[in-house]
Amino acid sequence: MKKTVEDIELKGKKVLTRADLNVPMEDGEVTNDNRIVQALPTIKYILEQGGRVILFSHLGKVKTEDDKKDKTLKPVSDKLSELLDQTVLFVPETRGTELESAIDDLKDGEILLFENTRFEDVDGKKESGNDAELGKYWAGLGDVFVNDAFGTAHRSHASNVGIAENVETVSGYLMQKEIDFIGGAVDAPKKPFVAILGGAKVSDKIGVIENLLEKADKVLIGGGMAYTFFKAQGKEIGTSLLEEDKVDLAKSLLEAGKDKIVLPEDAVVAEKFDKDAAHKTVSVDEIPEDMMGLDIGPDTVKAFESHLKDAKTVVWNGPMGVFEFENFAQGTIGVCKALAGLEDAITIIGGGDSAAAAFDLGYEEDFSHISTGGGASLEYLEGKELPGLAAINNK
Repeated sequence: MKKTVEDIELKGKKVLTRADLNVPMEDGEVTNDNRIVQALPTIKYILEQGGRVILFSHLGKVKTEDDKKDKTLKPVSDKLSELLDQTVLFVPETRGTELESAIDDLKDGEILLFENTRFEDVDGKKESGNDAELGKYWAGLGDVFVNDAFGTAHRSHASNVGIAENVETVSGYLMQKEIDFIGGAVDAPKKPFVAILGGAKVSDKIGVIENLLEKADKVLIGGGMAYTFFKAQGKEIGTSLLEEDKVDLAKSLLEAGKDKIVLPEDAVVAEKFDKDAAHKTVSVDEIPEDMMGLDIGPDTVKAFESHLKDAKTVVWNGPMGVFEFENFAQGTIGVCKALAGLEDAITIIGGGDSAAAAFDLGYEEDFSHISTGGGASLEYLEGKELPGLAAINNK
């Protein structure tokens, strides 16, 4: 078991808090505050306990001085202040006397946010390269470290692993929730356990498929990657997305997963990749050679529903079609609805596009857990050890 924020004394302590505040922005305004909202329970708990919060996060990628202009965390600080209903002092530095003085002036129950950790990447990738000096410096600014950024748990950066090497480290509520749900699904799922995997590429999901074939009762496959599996079965796939160099791998996965892998029965095909392209639904055995599959069809949605109805644990990662085009979004919507309607199951979305689909459709409340980290949850589902998690102290 990992130590959590509730296992340590916080009153009067300078609490370094790494959150994932990497939110979408437009014209200096936060356009979706979901990640900030997710970070609130941990921040509020530390403040209520009389801790002094030193909050930090990355925002986007920063490679040059020029990138810094629209990658400041100042708008995040303003939004956080509004959500907390208290002043959040913003310090536009990542090190130095201004930051150190501001931390020294913090009183119990107060909070500051310092500048984007990736500003340290401009001069030699100190943040994303986990520069030892930087990790040590940041660790020295506080008494204890709460890591609540699951979204970067698969990265070994100065702001998560580097700090943890130098100071006592515990998980925040969000991090713990991810460990409990995704870790629980991978390590000890309630059976029957069904995984639904979509998205464009087999290559992105190989490790996940291999790991889940050992653990899941069924692995339902949709999205663009299904066509590489159809090719492996010798089917005509027309001009559908194909990873030619992964056909043999798909073949071996199909052999290994004999009765476990469930592929689509029908597909919505179109002449070109276009939101307004003329389209029709055909059996996967009858894909015309001049058309491409852009979504799973209604029969597949029904078939997937029948595999889901008795499931006790379901993990979904990746859309079933080209979700951003309305004509090819029905498969993803159908799967989302089917999952949202399960009463007696633990339902988990592994971040990314599937999470966006659930939010767009207004079903976010109907899932047990929607992961905040796309890449991190994928690697977790692969059974890999995540550096950010490994660096949290055990109880």
